Amino acid sequence: MVDQQPKEISGLRLWQWRKAAIQAAIASDVSPAEVDWLLQEVAGLDRLALRLESFKDWPQISLQLPLEELEALWQRRLNDRLPVQYITGVTPWRQFKIAVSPAVLIPRPETECLIDIAVAAVRKGRENLCLEQGHWADLGTGSGAIALGLADAFKEATIHAVDCSEQALLIAQKNAQNLGLADRIRFYQGYWWEPLQSLQGQFSGMVSNPPYIPTSIVSTLQREVVNHEPHLALDGGADGLDCIRHLIATSPAYLRSGGVWLVEMMAGQADAVREMLQNQGSYCNIEIYTDLAGIERFALAYKL
Repeated sequence: MVDQQPKEISGLRLWQWRKAAIQAAIASDVSPAEVDWLLQEVAGLDRLALRLESFKDWPQISLQLPLEELEALWQRRLNDRLPVQYITGVTPWRQFKIAVSPAVLIPRPETECLIDIAVAAVRKGRENLCLEQGHWADLGTGSGAIALGLADAFKEATIHAVDCSEQALLIAQKNAQNLGLADRIRFYQGYWWEPLQSLQGQFSGMVSNPPYIPTSIVSTLQREVVNHEPHLALDGGADGLDCIRHLIATSPAYLRSGGVWLVEMMAGQADAVREMLQNQGSYCNIEIYTDLAGIERFALAYKL
């Protein structure tokens, strides 16, 4: 029987690995900051120890996996463009640390804005509606990030998280349990509103980050995305608007009067989404919000 590789290594050896990994990252056009993020997760090092390189003199550091495995994964990051979030199995999102796997899209920082927009929308909605209570839906929940954000923001609401992927729901449920929010979020496997038919007309709000990339563009995305993230969560059909079109058409049956409809979309889609919301006839007070880069990224409307 072959001995397991020891997971304890000297600080000096890890420092040497880090130095080489940073040089390799720069040569491969990968952010060298990813090396330190990886070491925070697998070696438990904090940012100060990494910045000062004080760990170099430590006699022993515990790794979650042998250094050889860490090196093999880092080579996959550089050569196969495997996202570092899938290597560590986690990603930061808002104040959370969220588990991720190749079964789910990696939550993006810009998507965090959805929660802030939802909170502001509730404050602007008619006061007698108490929109911060009742039922909220996260349709296409993936890792559960939006559902977690809603549960944290609306303490008196019940969040209904839907996804067609069983593997994604397992990740989302794990995140809800890890973050102590499992009693506030209900999970359903299915397409969009379908599993929630018994609650028609009862929702205070719906938030979604649906697939919105035109089919012809998916193959041109970064290798990290096109080779490793689930295409089911990316491909929005010929014009990228298939899922958003469906959500515009079906949501009025589920939302209360005054209820919030909020989605993320791709740059350049805002005018089309606004027009579809207006033409549907069940929405009012339609607003477009930009992300931190100034891109029109989010569409908000209220049910008449």
